[in-house]
Amino acid sequence: MSRSATSTPATVEDCLRVGAGFSLGDRAWIAEQFATLDTRLAAFPVDATELEVSVKDRAARGQKVTLECWIAGQQKIVTTSAEEDLHAALNDVRDDLRRRLNDAKTRQEPRNNRHLRDSTITDVISPELTPSLDESEPAAAAPSGDEGSPRGA
Repeated sequence: MSRSATSTPATVEDCLRVGAGFSLGDRAWIAEQFATLDTRLAAFPVDATELEVSVKDRAARGQKVTLECWIAGQQKIVTTSAEEDLHAALNDVRDDLRRRLNDAKTRQEPRNNRHLRDSTITDVISPELTPSLDESEPAAAAPSGDEGSPRGA
C-alpha cells in the first residue's frame, strides 16, 4: 500500500511557503505557477512534504530564485534559477524540481520490482495478443513452426 493511500496527498497549495523576497500576497500566483507539480507531489503525504520558494535581490540583474523541497525519508532538494525575469525563474525552478523528483523516484524503485512489474504486464497482455484458432479450422492446419511457416513467405 502506498503512503498516499493512508494519508492525504501533498499539493502545492497545501505545502508551499513563501520565503525571503516574496510576500503572502505573492503566494497565490506562485502556487498557480507551480500547480503542475501536484501530480508529482501526490505520491507523498501532505504532512511529510514542504516547499519553500524565496528570491534574493528581487527585480535586480543578479536576482536568484530558490525552491526547496523537503519530503520525509528523502534528501532535501534545492533548485535555483538566475533568470532575470521572475516568471521565467519560477518556471525554471519548478521544472527542475519536477525532473529531480522524477529522478529520485526512479532511483528509489528497486530494479527487481521494475522487472517483476514488466514481466507481469507481459503476462497479462500476451494471452490477448496470441492468435487463437477458429473453431471451423482443424487443429492440423496450424503451422508447426518448422517448415512451411507463413511467416517465411
